[in-house]
Order: sequence, then structure tokens, then C-alpha cells
Amino acid sequence: MSQEKTDPVLPPHRAGAIENPDLPLNPYSDDQQPWPGLAEKMTPQPDHGETSYKGRDRLTGKRALITGGDSGIGRAAAIAFAREGADVAIAYHPKDEQDAQTVIRLIEAEGRKAVALPADLSDEAAARAVADEAVRQLGGLEVLVLNAGMQQAQKSIADITSKQFDDTMKTNIYAHFWITQQVLPHLKKGASIIITSSVQAFSPSSHLFDYAQTKAANRAFAQALAKQLAPKGIRVNAVAPGPFWTALQVSGGQFKDELPEFGADSVLGRAGQPVEIAPLYVLLASDEASYVTGECWGATGGEGT
Repeated sequence: MSQEKTDPVLPPHRAGAIENPDLPLNPYSDDQQPWPGLAEKMTPQPDHGETSYKGRDRLTGKRALITGGDSGIGRAAAIAFAREGADVAIAYHPKDEQDAQTVIRLIEAEGRKAVALPADLSDEAAARAVADEAVRQLGGLEVLVLNAGMQQAQKSIADITSKQFDDTMKTNIYAHFWITQQVLPHLKKGASIIITSSVQAFSPSSHLFDYAQTKAANRAFAQALAKQLAPKGIRVNAVAPGPFWTALQVSGGQFKDELPEFGADSVLGRAGQPVEIAPLYVLLASDEASYVTGECWGATGGEGT
């Protein structure tokens, strides 16, 4: 494909902490959306790196599949990967098509191949098909980022329905298993798998009872699979975010009355912007992290892991 860069159509954008470290990012709007939520309808707009991330050719020639790549941390990783020289496939829920198309334009603006893969990853057949299609359209794969997730806050275990529990487990655990199992035969020495865990894996909140369990499972996924795949030269790591301003939070992930001050109780006194965690994914995907596997890297705003 042509390597000419074109100007992407960018959403309205608010400068984030990367551009101005002194900019206060609270309070946020308490506007809520139906799950899975659209980043481009959030107030303020998260900074995914649309204008602030600068690439340094650290992933030149690599091909990556990122689940949940339409918004939030997945979107930030997709933008960063493209600016670092990678071709990128993003998997996303069909309801997030608007966000996804913006990401596709941003990837293509860097002269990289972009592949859009809408699917409900809680369905086994759909999840496995996404893996197959990413490999087919990219012609192979060196990086797999397992980031898609569901988070629904509930005050009590009594309020969690069996459907919510099942959907959370399938989206946050099963889908990662299915996709990894399907992709693994195509990964070669030097490949990298990155899974998004959470500070919830270490310090679970009472209102995220089911979500926290899945994030602990994500951490164990990385640590156990890293030992299996080390002899093949394939690295597996987890990233554990703290409070990041993403569509996950406004589509049921936090209670309405807590949204305006979301992240204000962190040590840094604010929520993180997705672009601020993207460099961790770039590092773990790059050959620079060749001796890093079975680790869980935190970006919690001071909470610690």
C-alpha cells in the first residue's frame, strides 16, 4: 500500500497531561453512556495520543492485533504502534464502529496497514475468527495485545446478575484464552503477548467484585503463559493500569456520582490519560524488552502493585 500520509479526521480533542502536566483534569462530566460506550462522546475527550504521541520507529516491520482497540488504552496503543512503524489490526465491539473508524484513519495516516475487526469477543467462534482474520489480513503476527474488557460497578454481590458475571468472565478471561490459543501457532521467536490487567488485581475495590477477579486472572495468565512460551522465545507480560479516563468508566464502570472526581484520590491527584500508558505497551512489544517476560507493569498514579 502507499506510504503517503494523509490527514486523518480527528475528533474534538482536549489537551491531556502529556501536553500540559499542570492542566487539572478534574472534575469530569457525570454523563453516562450505555455499554460499551464511545470515547468520542465523552466530556472531556480522553487524550489517546491523537496529536501528542510521537513515534521513534521502535516497532518497524511488526504486525499487531489489539483487542478493544477502538477506544481507551487499546486506542492509545494502536495509535502509538502505528507511529512506531507497525501495521495494526483492531478488534472491537460492533457498537463501537464510530470510534473504530477514527482509529483506522489514524493508523492509515501513518502509512501503515489498518484492519478493522468488529466482533463480540464473548462468543468463542467470533473470537477465534478475529484471530484468524488478523493473521490473514496482516500476513502474520508478531504482537498480540489482549485488552478488550467489561467493567460494571455494583454496590453488592447481590446486585450482580448471572448474566453480568458471565459476560464479564467471557469478555475478560475466555476471549483472551480463545484468541491466544488461535494465534499461537502463528507466533515465532521474538513475538510478544501483552494482556491488560489492573490495579484491581492487587487492591480490589468493593464495587468491582467480578471485574477484579478477572484482572487477577489476567495477571496469572501472563505469569503462567510466560513460563510455557519462554522456550519458544515468545514473551508474555501484563500491564496493570490504575484509574484511566476511558469509555469503560462512563459506560457502567463507575457510579454516576463518582465520575466528576474520578481518579482524584490517586497519589498524583488525577486520572491518567490513555496516552500516558501507551509507552509501556510499546516497550513490551519492542525488541528492547527482550529480557522482560512474566512481569506485571503498573501505571497506577502512585497506588503501587
